[in-house]
Amino acid sequence: MNRGSEGAERTGLGALPNRRAKPIAYREPVATKEPEKLRLGGMALRNGLLIHGPTHWAAAVRDREGAIETASERKPELAPGLVAKLPGLRGPIKLAEAMAVLPLARRRLPAARLPFEDWRVAGAAVATLVATSLLRKRARASALREGIVQAIGAVPAVVALTDRDLAAYHGVEHKAIAAYERGIDDIAGVPKEHDRCGSNLVVPMMLLSAGGTVLLERLVETPTAAARAGVGLGGASIAVEMFAWSDRHHGDPLAEAFHTPGREIQRRLATKEPTAEQLEVGIAAMAEILRAEEVEQRAA
Repeated sequence: MNRGSEGAERTGLGALPNRRAKPIAYREPVATKEPEKLRLGGMALRNGLLIHGPTHWAAAVRDREGAIETASERKPELAPGLVAKLPGLRGPIKLAEAMAVLPLARRRLPAARLPFEDWRVAGAAVATLVATSLLRKRARASALREGIVQAIGAVPAVVALTDRDLAAYHGVEHKAIAAYERGIDDIAGVPKEHDRCGSNLVVPMMLLSAGGTVLLERLVETPTAAARAGVGLGGASIAVEMFAWSDRHHGDPLAEAFHTPGREIQRRLATKEPTAEQLEVGIAAMAEILRAEEVEQRAA
């Protein structure tokens, strides 16, 4: 029973059949009679899935007793619509809005476990900050130094993904969204990799940040923290625009080159094949976001 987009629900869905349909190519265009599909994104939780729609977020998690809890709510809007669409600004704004949803989801679903809720991840983050700070103080600016800094910076994410459940729910995220986009009922047979995954931004952001920092330190003797942050933000903005271009030009050699590192990160590290029980949670999250967005469209 659904209690509305502002509430939470506990359900006891039966287990899905543990079977696999023939995998499909996740870049294969799929014909559909529906006029439009919602543009959806998501984030894996340690025990569930958070999905972003155009106006709402929805989440589903499995609690300690094994029941599935769902909740949804309208997304916060941090900037006017026009500003949020400007190249160079839309990436950081969308990221900030996605981060702003996390405390809301945790408040509505106390059972949710966020990706960074692990002492190992917190410890890796602290160690990373100390190590990169020391390296930048003691080694001169160079592409090698910044490459090492960027590699160290990825350690907390790698540590987080050693939790198989988190990596599996990342796979659930991709499968659920891709199945919806393609009109496929059995999400188990959909590949666990997706071309709109944020992993496609990892390598471009690292390269842009490293190059920008080397240039900054050669132009400014003692860069401030604000200047370094500006370089990082600029690199992220450029990477997002590259990502948007590649998403519009599937099949173009440059677009394929852009996506290749991200696909390999997903295939080898960032995603795992989920269990039938984890797929149930993804189905519940997808059903809730579609319900919430349908209510919004009817009210508009």
